[in-house]
Amino acid sequence: MHTELITLILFVSLVLLLISGLPLAFGMGGVAALIVLVLSGPQSLSILSSITYGVMDNFVLTAIPLFIFMGLVLERSGVADDVFAMMYKWIGSIKGGLAIGTVIICTIFAACTGVSGAATVTMGVIALPAMLRYNYHKSIAVGCISAGGALGILIPPSVLMIVYGIFSGESIGQLYAGGVFPGLLLSALFIIYIVIRCHFQPHLGPPIPPEERATWRERMTSLRGVILPMLLVVIVLGTIFKGVCTATEAAAIGCAGSLLCAAIYRRLNWKLLTEACYEGLRLSCMVIWIIIGGSCFASLYTYVGALEFIKGVVAVLPVSRYLVLAGMQFTLFILGCLMDPGGILMITVPIFVPVIKMLGFDAVWFGVLFIVNMEMAYLTPPFGFNLFYMKAIVPKTITMMDIYKSIVPFVALQAIGLVICILFPKIILWLPQTLFR
Repeated sequence: MHTELITLILFVSLVLLLISGLPLAFGMGGVAALIVLVLSGPQSLSILSSITYGVMDNFVLTAIPLFIFMGLVLERSGVADDVFAMMYKWIGSIKGGLAIGTVIICTIFAACTGVSGAATVTMGVIALPAMLRYNYHKSIAVGCISAGGALGILIPPSVLMIVYGIFSGESIGQLYAGGVFPGLLLSALFIIYIVIRCHFQPHLGPPIPPEERATWRERMTSLRGVILPMLLVVIVLGTIFKGVCTATEAAAIGCAGSLLCAAIYRRLNWKLLTEACYEGLRLSCMVIWIIIGGSCFASLYTYVGALEFIKGVVAVLPVSRYLVLAGMQFTLFILGCLMDPGGILMITVPIFVPVIKMLGFDAVWFGVLFIVNMEMAYLTPPFGFNLFYMKAIVPKTITMMDIYKSIVPFVALQAIGLVICILFPKIILWLPQTLFR
């Protein structure tokens, strides 16, 4: 009863603190400090400082600020503008072409940044006005940007996958490899949906007028703007997949490469550097503080025996392991409506991953499923981050309810993608098993 009571106190206290509006990092760290103080006295608080030192001494974590900086430099050097101009010229003439191009750009941008907000905000500023100008329906225009932006946490180099790898103990390289095909699968599902819907309802995504369509010469010229960024992505991910570099070393190469790209495009200046450094510092500090708080919280409930208690409960449940997996995915979906994906990861991964391994599932496979589920968290109301990103940049004529309605089919497509990845595990596991055998 002692373990059960402490487990209940832990999670109830955390929920109450989060409801009160306390930042996630301090909520988890505060609960850990309070429970340690009550159980073992003030002299045991040094354990938390040791955990914090262990987090800060983790070499893998260096990849987070490096990948964030790489993405910010590419974002501010106008890569998205160049890619959108290319897509506009190549496929703007077909029904739904601008929306299809936006999803493709978000897919490419996901491979450059590793976060969701960058692609969502950037394409909201660049692509949304263009689509609305050509009379695209707001549901298609807003929905494809919101959903496409969420691909940033799945397609490598995903920052959230680094955090998952740290908390689960799994290889970040294998997680990156596992995220490639699911990311492309979701991107393909979005594109297929747009093509089919705009075919039967052409008014939702009309083609651009004939007089504005590009010549073949203009199309070929537009390819120059995307060669260097795509080459950089191939180099960064290729060095990880081939085992030449660790994720941190590859991230450093990515930073140098992004600066080189900006210099070649003659967009490298002091303003770009300072903005990328300040924003990178802000985002990196936020992530690291959450990791510190989550590490303290996870260490505590492992210490008090909560993990063994949960594994024991699961072991005696008279249900199949796939039903347990389904229950985990449903839990993650509900939490995704209410919490930040980073916080969900900190709370659930130390509990779920040991159970997953006990049930005989692959932890890399589960990790990618986890990230796919968290993609839905970026879109599901009331607290989906991408919804608020979009609200900040859409015209005043588009209401929050319009944004909510626009993401419904895309959330359904994400759920379909999740089910497909569960039914066909090789979609996730084939590339990691091929590259890292």
